Amino acid sequence: MSSFRRTQPPLHPFDAQIDIPLKSLTLGNGVPVYIIEAGTEDVIRFECVFRAGIIKESRPLLASTANMMLTEGSVNYTAEEINETLDYYGIFLNLQAERDTASLTAYFLSRYFEKAMELFAEILFRPVFPETEFEKLMMKRLNWYRINREKVQKIAGDRFLESVFGPAHPYGRQVAEADFEGLSPSILRDFHGNFYRPEDMAVIVSGRIPDSAVTSMEKHFGHLRSEKIQSPAAESPIEGLSVKKDHISKKGAVQTAVRIGSATINKRHPDYHGLKFLNVTLGGYFGSRLMKNLREDKGYTYGIHSIVSSFDKSGLWMISTEVGRENSSKAVEEIKKEIKLLMQKPVAADEMEVVGNYMAGELVRSFDGPMAIAESFRSAWEFGLDMSYFSKMMHTIRTITPEEVLQLANTYYNIEDLYEITAG
Repeated sequence: MSSFRRTQPPLHPFDAQIDIPLKSLTLGNGVPVYIIEAGTEDVIRFECVFRAGIIKESRPLLASTANMMLTEGSVNYTAEEINETLDYYGIFLNLQAERDTASLTAYFLSRYFEKAMELFAEILFRPVFPETEFEKLMMKRLNWYRINREKVQKIAGDRFLESVFGPAHPYGRQVAEADFEGLSPSILRDFHGNFYRPEDMAVIVSGRIPDSAVTSMEKHFGHLRSEKIQSPAAESPIEGLSVKKDHISKKGAVQTAVRIGSATINKRHPDYHGLKFLNVTLGGYFGSRLMKNLREDKGYTYGIHSIVSSFDKSGLWMISTEVGRENSSKAVEEIKKEIKLLMQKPVAADEMEVVGNYMAGELVRSFDGPMAIAESFRSAWEFGLDMSYFSKMMHTIRTITPEEVLQLANTYYNIEDLYEITAG
């Protein structure tokens, strides 16, 4: 567990040391298991991760629907029985399909480890994708889609991703209403057979691990073998649209959603930690330049954020906010002004210290307890990185100079390359 020495005065973030109690092993069929044994409560965080994200789908909605259907019935359990079992044992379950991966994450008491493994093996490897539940889910998802597509935040966000990555690439491809008619249980079964395979699976377990845990995982997961051979998906290149600026008019909208940014590097790139520092300075925390300018000084918005996201095939830099329609042009001008300032003038020493302290504190907090450690580990493991990733981040936070931040701004911030999408 993290060594925070709670009986002593709080440490300066730069002095904090992160101790990661990570062990790894391999089940009989080659499935890697990462164990983080820490914490004082008898609670387990259990996660199965598969390379079964949106990047693998041949059509929109496929990865997310296959993932959501896992609890809708299996060979030995109906959907009702699965839900009753989860409730009886107090298991909180979250299923999620993201751009590159799909996962099952669960929280439960240590004493129910064996029952949880039995149930998860059933959910993950023996789903039946029943027609009735499929139709109910698709109707529910269609209703969500119809509601969300009226929101300016959704309109701007979808168009932004489509512009940055291109409409043909899974990162940028958007869902249309007709896509809800293109799926069937048989298509879901094929996707599941191809991508929910032990060969593409990893297990991350954290908390108070019972002595029987490894035996239990071996019993329920270690014997599994794939029946299908994965067909490599044809990868479309990432090709952003040539049109950099676009406005989608929404009748009756009170606010305009603004999305500005571009594709960028991911976690594997040596500049990534420095880029994160630059991003936090611009719009990554409450005291950032964008927040001070557009919220505190101009009053254009309640909140504005700048993020750097990492995907397997790319990265994304995006500034997002919602402003009154009458202020949208002025808000965009101020955003660009702040970007240009970072490209023209080194960040002052006192601001460097504030940003560094904030980032160091956030990094240390991301290892505060076994559940947080597991999430942090997964965020590095997914990109083929080990825990030295976080040491390198702390080193960058400690040592980066104003001149290096200036250079990074001129390398990765180019006004001419920015996509500017507004909706409202």
